[in-house]
Amino acid sequence: MSELKTKILELLKEDARRSAELIATMLDAEASAVSQAIAELEQEHVIVKYAAVVNPSKIDEEKVTALIEVQITPERGRGFEGIAERIYQYPEVQSVYLMSGAYDLLVEVQGKTLNEVASFVSSKLSTIDAVLSTKTFFILKKYKQDGIIFEEREDDHRLLVSP
Repeated sequence: MSELKTKILELLKEDARRSAELIATMLDAEASAVSQAIAELEQEHVIVKYAAVVNPSKIDEEKVTALIEVQITPERGRGFEGIAERIYQYPEVQSVYLMSGAYDLLVEVQGKTLNEVASFVSSKLSTIDAVLSTKTFFILKKYKQDGIIFEEREDDHRLLVSP
């Protein structure tokens, strides 16, 4: 990948709303070259999507997010791929990761209620033949996501107490 494309990606990861003209100015490059590079990155599926990171505590929509550790038996000839594909097809599933350690997949699921997530685990995920076990962890609060800190820190004016 060219140095220009690498620099463009870094700038877009920081702020996807930057225009090609602004990026060109920041990189001391031609706007047409930057526009062409961005178009190529999109066509090559290097840039897959532009998205906003939303602070969940600032919106009225209540959602429940869970991380599920899944232990599975790999399929002959396909390993973990077929099972991962089957799991990520469900609309509740936000992310699926192949992991090292005590479990094989980490699945991020989102639902409207705790019961909706529990129903997904019991009626969809656990019924897959290759699934040996699951452990579900509900996210109570997000402090930081994708490098973005959600908490607005206030200066602490309390007095220090020393023993």
